[in-house]
Amino acid sequence: MTARSKPTLFHSPNTRSSGALILLEELGAEYDLHVLNMKAGEQRGAAYLAINPMGKVPAVLHDGALVTEQVAVFLYLADLYPQAGLTPAIGDALRGPYLRWIAFYGSCFEPALIDRSQKRAPAPASTSPYGDFDTMLKTLTDQLAKGPWLLGEKFTAADVLWGTALGWITRFGLVPETPVIRAYIDRVNARPAFARIRQKDAELAAAQALPAV
Repeated sequence: MTARSKPTLFHSPNTRSSGALILLEELGAEYDLHVLNMKAGEQRGAAYLAINPMGKVPAVLHDGALVTEQVAVFLYLADLYPQAGLTPAIGDALRGPYLRWIAFYGSCFEPALIDRSQKRAPAPASTSPYGDFDTMLKTLTDQLAKGPWLLGEKFTAADVLWGTALGWITRFGLVPETPVIRAYIDRVNARPAFARIRQKDAELAAAQALPAV
């Protein structure tokens, strides 16, 4: 991949875009990093809104194409670097399960968490996108229990997505830290790419906390 075709990741430290940054590290990708200071409101400034009108991260610009929404970013980046082996190819028996678990995150897990965090009564199970919270969570934890990764022995971009998400969410008590979930988070966090980005995010956050010169 040439330097001119490197993707640019728009990132703010210690946000959901950290997962996309970890994924780029896991992929061994060359990329440009554009860091936004959310505490200073840069994500709502005209310059960034011209790129992503939603004012959210992560966002990726690559060859003139804008990719937003966390699930889409993960799918796009993993497919962009197939040689890294983090995305099963079309025709691979694991491709369907891989897509299932990435889609499950956005279509079931996050809606359920939002309802719970906002203390909203969920819609009736017949019309709710996730049915009910307990069934949604059991579906996930039953899969994690098969381990060590979501797709068994194969680590994929789906594990970067779920590992980072569960790490954050359990800290806020929105999902119980069961032994299965804790063990999965620990396995993900033990990977070198996760450690490198934790350090990088700490440095970026510290720099943003410094007074302007």
